[in-house]
Amino acid sequence: MTFPRGAFPSPRHRLAAATPHAVTTPTPPCCIYIPSKLSFWLNNIDGDCCTAEEAFAKATHQPEILISDFEVGKWASAHGFLNGASLYAVLEAMTKAGFAQAGNTYNDGPFNSVDWTNAAILRNAIALGPVKVGVAAAQLENVVPNPPKNGWFATGFTPDPNEDHCPSLCGYGPINWLLWKLGAPPVSYGKRPGYAMFTWDSIGVIDVPSMLAITGEAWLRRPTTVIITG
Repeated sequence: MTFPRGAFPSPRHRLAAATPHAVTTPTPPCCIYIPSKLSFWLNNIDGDCCTAEEAFAKATHQPEILISDFEVGKWASAHGFLNGASLYAVLEAMTKAGFAQAGNTYNDGPFNSVDWTNAAILRNAIALGPVKVGVAAAQLENVVPNPPKNGWFATGFTPDPNEDHCPSLCGYGPINWLLWKLGAPPVSYGKRPGYAMFTWDSIGVIDVPSMLAITGEAWLRRPTTVIITG
């Protein structure tokens, strides 16, 4: 089965004009966000990956905010994002009028670009909240199990510039620490650094070379969630 995707690369002028994330706070040695409940948020039937990633990001809030599939579909349809969107367009829309549920509106805070090729900057950004990334998904799709299950491991990817999907980098640290947190067995080179990644109703681990091989853009929301009551 081919999982739906639905991301378009953000316009280059938007990337060029974006304020880059800078390290201004301490970076913990490792971190990971694992919500108690995950979902496809419709990305098993629609190409709404950019919106599904937003719902995942809200689920990492404390206390957790579980956005319903109904609200995800309603919001994505209203903005024309149900079957394709750029990361930038979704981020921009979410800062103005986000998910509406249970009498609240859940927006994004302002967002900055993140240099995903700089480990210190990327890890610092993830420590502040899940980082929205645009990737080429052809190789990723081969490692995510169907049905999805936490703890998959991505390694050995080769460079692919064909950005078409939007997962979330939701953790970093030694590979075996990340796998342990996800209830998966260790690997022989598990002391090497890696990243946790959410996509398609699951969280797995991707090693650094593979992440670099498929990633084309990255964004941090500050804060990840802005709650507007009433």
